[in-house]
Amino acid sequence: GEVYDIMRHVLKLSNDEMADIFTEWNKTELDCYLIEITSKILPKKDDLTGKGHVLDYVLDKTGMKGTGRWTIQEAAERSVAAPTMAASLDARYISARKDERVRASTILKGPEVEVPVNKAQLVDDLKHALYASKVCSYAQGLGIIKGCSDDMNWDVNLSECARLWKGGCIIRAALLQKIQDALARDSKLPNLILDPVIAGEL
Repeated sequence: GEVYDIMRHVLKLSNDEMADIFTEWNKTELDCYLIEITSKILPKKDDLTGKGHVLDYVLDKTGMKGTGRWTIQEAAERSVAAPTMAASLDARYISARKDERVRASTILKGPEVEVPVNKAQLVDDLKHALYASKVCSYAQGLGIIKGCSDDMNWDVNLSECARLWKGGCIIRAALLQKIQDALARDSKLPNLILDPVIAGEL
C-alpha cells in the first residue's frame, strides 16, 4: 500500500505505468502472488462506466475478519515483536474509519510543497524497501509460530512451513525458497534475519 501511495502521489505515475513496474518486479526477487495480482489489477479498465480504471472506483475502506487482531494478540502473548504486522493492522483500523478520515481531511492539511525526486532512483529504492519489508514480515510471522511452538512444545518445522507456503497460498513467493533453505541450514535459528544469506541481502 505504501509503495502504491508513493508511486501515485509522489511520482505521479499512472495506473498503467505502475502496472509495468510491478510486472517487471514480478520477474525479480519480488516474484510473488501479491505482486502478480497487483500488476494485473492496476491496468484493468472499468467496464461498467467505460471510464478510467477499476482500482480508482474501489472504496478505500476495508473490513476485518479478525485474523490480524488474533495474530498480534498471539504475538503479544508470546512476547514476540511483530511491528510490521502490527502497523498493518493499525492501517486496517484506520481504513475502516472512513467517516472519521473524511472529517479529518477537512481539518488536517499536509504540506503542499512538491519535492523534486529522481524517478528511477526512487522506484529502485521502493523495490528494495518492499523486499526488505517482505523479509521482515515473514521473519515476524515465523517468529510468532516459533514462539507458540516453543511454548507449547509443538516442535514445528519452520522450514517445512516455508515449503508448504510455496504451494500456492496468498503469501506464496520466490523468497520462500531462500527462507526454507535458511531454516533448513539452522532449524534453531532464533530469527530469520540472523541467517547470514538473508542478513547479507538486507
